Amino acid sequence: MSPNAILLLMFGSLTLFMLTGLPIAFVLGGLSLLFTVTLWEPSAVIVLVLQIFDTMKSESLLAIPLFILMACILQRSGVIEDLYKAMALWFGRLRGGLAIGTVLICVVMAAMTGVVGAAVTAMGILALPEMLRRGYKPELALGTICASGTLGILIPPSVLTIVYAVTAQISIGQMLIAGLVPGLILASLYIAYIVVVGWLKPEWVPLDPDAPRASWPEKLLALKALVFPSLLIVLILGSIFFGVATPTESAAVGVAGAMVPAAFKRLLRLQMLREAGIDTLKATSMILWITLGAKAYVAIFTGLGGADTLLAIIKGLEVNRWLILGAMMLLLIFLGTVLDELGIILLTVPVFLPIVRLLGFDELWFGVLYAITIQMGYISPPFGYTLFYIKGTLPPHIGMGAVYRGILPFFGLQVVGLLICAAFPDLVTFLPKLMAAR
Repeated sequence: MSPNAILLLMFGSLTLFMLTGLPIAFVLGGLSLLFTVTLWEPSAVIVLVLQIFDTMKSESLLAIPLFILMACILQRSGVIEDLYKAMALWFGRLRGGLAIGTVLICVVMAAMTGVVGAAVTAMGILALPEMLRRGYKPELALGTICASGTLGILIPPSVLTIVYAVTAQISIGQMLIAGLVPGLILASLYIAYIVVVGWLKPEWVPLDPDAPRASWPEKLLALKALVFPSLLIVLILGSIFFGVATPTESAAVGVAGAMVPAAFKRLLRLQMLREAGIDTLKATSMILWITLGAKAYVAIFTGLGGADTLLAIIKGLEVNRWLILGAMMLLLIFLGTVLDELGIILLTVPVFLPIVRLLGFDELWFGVLYAITIQMGYISPPFGYTLFYIKGTLPPHIGMGAVYRGILPFFGLQVVGLLICAAFPDLVTFLPKLMAAR
């Protein structure tokens, strides 16, 4: 069979089976075995075994369960509730203040946990009812929570960033730090949009005359809720940036740090740790099964000549390299609406990176663009994952139509953020370069 036919067959069968709704790990693993036996030779199954063994002995992947465990403990420690109360005191009497405060809390949560579902669900439970009670337009409230909750994909410590770095075989620490400035840029765009909406459409974010008026001593006292999150962020990001610890070691420090506020609130019980451990086990198992399937699939795809064929096609195109980059970004946004984000990374990074190198683009910079497009896929209707996270917290009188309408302006803001990072690569790369210089 010709390489072009193999390329079409492998991509076509993968798309077909994914549309059936089967678990992606089993689709990837099953197709890998099938193509190895039928298109290669039965003895080549050893390639799959070697890929599994390589994944099992990867020390870099140890950071993933540790960061997930840290997030699970923080979810149960009461830190998020304290942050929300402090935010309500500081911003509750400003026009759009609750929405702005929600963005800021999501930034802090992203820097603590790096898990998207935690921020979206927590803000859906805590912030959404309060914003609706004060008369906020439902679409604005929902869009703010959905978009801000995805900042954990970019702002370190991001689990997805670690998966990308391991798959691309680049520095995990530099890749984590590279997402910090772009994440803050997106958060700033969200806040600017809320401020502009409050000015142009004040009825969308009405002031609450009954909101409690806090004195300055009360506001300053409320800032104690930031002590533990700030220390945790400094411990994790600081140790990575200054080279004091590897990402895996900083994740272990983060787990220990997450237990401190739980201990102070007397919530550090065996039952709580057991529940956090079970949630961590489930999430980690899902990630590693997908990793095994994807690595096997890509190994067979490369071995059968699919990657070389794709590179030859790209070389033969007489178009500007930015058009090729744009086409890859559009494909990633589309995949984000129908495919698990881990599957996207593990499947496409080994295929895209040779193209990126061929075109002369920076791999770290491309990784951040990659993360932004996955973030866009997270809120893209109709199947973006964040939309279903928020669905479980919706009151009965609000349907998914309001969610879809609410995220559209924020999707546009993410496009703006993507263009800014693409046009000014130094915004992405200057922190990793500074880190490498140290």
